[in-house]
Amino acid sequence: MGILSWIVLGLLAGLIAKAIRPGADPGGWIVTILIGIAGGVLGGWIGSLLGWGTVNGFSLRTLLLAVGGALIILWVYALLKKK
Repeated sequence: MGILSWIVLGLLAGLIAKAIRPGADPGGWIVTILIGIAGGVLGGWIGSLLGWGTVNGFSLRTLLLAVGGALIILWVYALLKKK
């Protein structure tokens, strides 16, 4: 997957994750892309551990893995922000 694909996947995953999880989340569109890309990396790692596949192309499965990873990142951010 090229860098442009990672940016598009990151933007989509970050937007979906922010829409699913209500509350005050960090940043604008650049932070949304970074959250989505980090979510893709985390989701791909977790998906490979569970045997669900990795984030290596642009498909519905990779988008779902990236959104799941982004939701985990936003959840951890909210936990750290409360303290």
